[in-house]
Amino acid sequence: MNTTTLTELAGDLAAAGILSSPAPRADVAVTGASCDSRVVSAGELFVCKGAAFRPAFLASAVERGAVAYLCDEAHAAELADVAPGVPALVTSDLRRAMALCSARAFGRPDRDLRTVGITGTKGKTTTAYMLRSIVDAACGARSCGMIGTVETYDGVVDEPSRNTTPEAPDLWRNLAHARDSRLSALVMEVSSQALKYDRTFGVGLDVACFLNIGLDHISPVEHADFEDYFSSKLKIFSQCETAVVNLDSDHADRILKAASRAPRTLTFGIERPEADAWADELVASEEGVSFTLHLDGWERRVELPFPGSFSASNALAAALCAHLLGIGPEDIVRGLAATRVPGRMEFYHSRDRQLTAIVDFAHNRLAFESLLSAVRAAFSGARIIAVFGAVGGKAQERRHELPKAAAPFVDYLVFTTDDPWTEDPRDICREMERALPDGFPHEVIIDREEAAARAFELAEGRRSVVLLLAKGHETRMHMRDGYVPCLSDGELARRGIAAHDRAHSADADTDAPSAR
Repeated sequence: MNTTTLTELAGDLAAAGILSSPAPRADVAVTGASCDSRVVSAGELFVCKGAAFRPAFLASAVERGAVAYLCDEAHAAELADVAPGVPALVTSDLRRAMALCSARAFGRPDRDLRTVGITGTKGKTTTAYMLRSIVDAACGARSCGMIGTVETYDGVVDEPSRNTTPEAPDLWRNLAHARDSRLSALVMEVSSQALKYDRTFGVGLDVACFLNIGLDHISPVEHADFEDYFSSKLKIFSQCETAVVNLDSDHADRILKAASRAPRTLTFGIERPEADAWADELVASEEGVSFTLHLDGWERRVELPFPGSFSASNALAAALCAHLLGIGPEDIVRGLAATRVPGRMEFYHSRDRQLTAIVDFAHNRLAFESLLSAVRAAFSGARIIAVFGAVGGKAQERRHELPKAAAPFVDYLVFTTDDPWTEDPRDICREMERALPDGFPHEVIIDREEAAARAFELAEGRRSVVLLLAKGHETRMHMRDGYVPCLSDGELARRGIAAHDRAHSADADTDAPSAR
């Protein structure tokens, strides 16, 4: 177990110019940090943070064994009365202080662990899973840690994720677990919110990969405008040894300029011989996409179980990151072919191959255009029906951008509920309707299960593709009163395909449909 002292933590804050009061006179050993009073362990520093923080949380943390606490100036006097005699660190910048204290409390595990951070408007999760699959192919199953939108696996913790990138105490705990479990590497999705609010501050990345940039997450509770969003993402290059940049991204010149802060920059791109990793000879099919990968003087043919050139781009990013970790070409090719991503580009085929359901987490304009154009190209002549909604309370641009992005590539739209939060989903759907071209065929069905069932009903009679978008693997819906259970889009796809197979049982065997 790593051990530091409160005096050392105070010294770090003082050196950063954010210690607001003298260091406590009583020095104590600190073995970790936590910002959740329900899981704090004996010997840890408790961080008093968040709009929902209550003084009772500190009292509970002390009861569980917290030996000291970190708080901002506004709460210092009040909390001193709540926990008399418990030493405190008071700071003028709670988020940065939380990151600094967590890093030292967990013994700077990033220094003993190969870590890759991936950011971008779309493709973070898929690229992370591709890289994980490559590392596992090279080093053995379950040898690569994962911190991302879908799951967290660090050799100790193995559970669904609550945030794409966790708060600093949780993140540093995950890194420490991965180090202590002797994992071969850890790949993490790095969100714009994590970079803006210093969740990842101080994490030394071996590789920082920037996939792309597009309009997303613009709202009063996320980013005020595109510049805030973009500049937040670019911060990732200030904490890496090697920057990996997509030459095909919008604003690539600005991304490369920011990447120059890193000691080394490598690039990738489609049909980009000047890049360090590049692809050509792309061949699309209903099963995915294949291409020739060129990297470090060698070339190999790659078969991906995902459609579209954007999937090839994600694979290039993963391959280049894997190469930087010292992994060879055969394991890269094998790992890419074996990649499976929960809720991302999952295909479900009927037995007669007349109906395909595709589940994908695409939820912004850039992702919609990439996915839907690839599906239209791969499934030439098929009728394409898309089911999706838009979230409430944030990312308000999506309710206008998503219908506009979908209309050129699909034949019919079914608008439905997608995490409406504080808003009425009917109001969101009405806004989405107004964004469509006049007369575009569509309907609104608020219940997501009914919306999916209607899409599969519309698909009967000819070769069709049903797209269930934006929820992916999720089994909770964010409503006004909190999260409520819902069926995953994968389950809705399985039900739709099963219903089709039952209706056409004369031409099918009795096996259940399968996803790939």
